[in-house]
Amino acid sequence: MAKRISPATQYRQRCVRWLLEDDKAAEEGAYLKEEPHRQHEWWQVMCLTGVDYFSTLGYQPGIAALAAGALSPLATLILVLLTLFGALPIYRRVAVMSPHGEGSISMLEHLLPWWQGKLFVLCLLGFVATDFIITITLSAADATAHIVENPLVPEFLDGQAISLTLVLIALLSIVFLRGFREAIGLAVFLVGAYLLLNVVTIGVSIGHVLDHPAVISDWQTALFAQHGNPFMMLGVSALLFPKLALGLSGFETGVAVMPLVRGRRSDTEEAPLGRVQNTHKLLTAAAVIMSFFLLTSSLVTTLLIPTSEFHPGGKANGRALAYLAHLYMGDGFGTLYDLSTISILWFAGASAMAGLLNIVPRYLPRYGMAPNWARATRPLVLVYTAIAFTVTILFKANVEAQGGAYATGVLVLMSSAALAVTLAARRNRSKKGSLAFGSITLVFLYTTIVNIIERPEGIRIAAFFIGTIIATSLVSRVWRSTELRTDQIEMDEAACQFIADVNQSEMRLIANRLNTGDEQEYFLKEKEVREDNHIPSMDAVLFLEVRVADASEFADTIRIKGVWVGNYRILRAESAAVPNAIAAILLHIRDQTSKLPHAYFGWVEGNPIQYLMRFILFGEGDIAVVTREVLRRAEKDPKRRPILHVGG
Repeated sequence: MAKRISPATQYRQRCVRWLLEDDKAAEEGAYLKEEPHRQHEWWQVMCLTGVDYFSTLGYQPGIAALAAGALSPLATLILVLLTLFGALPIYRRVAVMSPHGEGSISMLEHLLPWWQGKLFVLCLLGFVATDFIITITLSAADATAHIVENPLVPEFLDGQAISLTLVLIALLSIVFLRGFREAIGLAVFLVGAYLLLNVVTIGVSIGHVLDHPAVISDWQTALFAQHGNPFMMLGVSALLFPKLALGLSGFETGVAVMPLVRGRRSDTEEAPLGRVQNTHKLLTAAAVIMSFFLLTSSLVTTLLIPTSEFHPGGKANGRALAYLAHLYMGDGFGTLYDLSTISILWFAGASAMAGLLNIVPRYLPRYGMAPNWARATRPLVLVYTAIAFTVTILFKANVEAQGGAYATGVLVLMSSAALAVTLAARRNRSKKGSLAFGSITLVFLYTTIVNIIERPEGIRIAAFFIGTIIATSLVSRVWRSTELRTDQIEMDEAACQFIADVNQSEMRLIANRLNTGDEQEYFLKEKEVREDNHIPSMDAVLFLEVRVADASEFADTIRIKGVWVGNYRILRAESAAVPNAIAAILLHIRDQTSKLPHAYFGWVEGNPIQYLMRFILFGEGDIAVVTREVLRRAEKDPKRRPILHVGG
């Protein structure tokens, strides 16, 4: 009689299936969800990056005024110079070196070999998580500020900033749980409308400044009273500008969306020159547009808004340009500006969530460092939403308070990009490039260090993410270590011929660790194995040798070469892990010959824990035992498993 399943159990099973349902769109990447192979004009893709980059105008002028006071325009000028002559050249170079959207993290992954490269990437992913999580919480908090400060909004919402911010984040989560697809058309509309409203707001504000030149003289008086002379002003501005680093936030996204940029018909996957050139246009246009808005918005907000209004509780806190829109053009236009700002900030949060969902499939599964449930989108959405809720509550939905954490994530990523480009220039022996990019790297490192020292909350959040990512990654790597870990097996002509020759009798393979590689080595090894396992002298044998290439990799393509050494036939291969490769090769030979191969190993002596660590870190260890476990997991039917013999 079949066991009856209770309704509660059925419901739980349905929920689990729904949560763990594969989301193929998520596996295609953050910005390739809508139509992975459809490409667009560079200016349209620029709008997709702009929902993150340009939306910072919602809170950047207010944060700059709080951080630098009357020096805000000068500090912003230094930030603009760093944008145009530092970040822009770096990311133009990144676009050349990673034309398929891999970005600077992937560049560093390839430049730094073995485990140090993987650990460095895991640390950078912690800062990426910081950047994206704070983008979600900061954007939602600023959208809330635009809601509660709008004069048409009911008064009972005053003091409900945390609750409203949590509601906005929850709505974002619901959209992704149902299935979110990014739309470039919507991004173009949002960015176009938002920039147009900012042009009008800033233009009217500049007109008011020209009509009331006293505000300029008052500003100049305040500058000289506080700082004495222009050189002192520039010096203090150079120290203050790291606090304004939020205005650098769009470049990493700009190279991540490169696969969506339409190039020329002559482009190939190996050399997409047209795509690279159009991405250069995208990055340059975004940097120039943002530089214009950063400078003009900083100037008009500093000149026209009383300092007290920038502080928490003030009407310009987190919404300086919206304050001017309401002040000079009325509540109707101001409300339209608020709606536009709220929309683009919400879309920036959606873009950040999509970026977070792209982290796991792009890096961690390749390292074997993602648990199985992390392959599904919905559980990750719930995890990220819970983290965003926690961050919002800890920072009390305060825009300025989260600025340091956001800037930390942005600056670390930009510093890593500058470092990657500098290392690449050194590898190419370009002295001028190394010097120029090295100097930019030092500037970014200085900016990052100053920001971390003055606002350490960012590094604390990043440290939490780094620790969590590394811990879960290592657990997952150990848990998945006995998978086959093989993408594909390729044999050269000689190896195929060896298999065909031996296929007339039993398939017997002797696992051998290459030492001298001469005939004497193979003679002694074969003699030992035949005696220990009573192999008839007329049965032919093959030697199987697997050398560890890079043990930090997880899955790879195994290429087998057939080699003659005297009268001995050897199959040689390279892989990240010897036992997994042997198991995969044995299964491949079984499928090719329809025979169960026999594999012969020697016993090893020593501490089993030591051998376990050697397997995890170096891909070796107790080969026979691990090979058997890999075969057991890969082939559930014992009658179809290759036969292992251990002697010695």
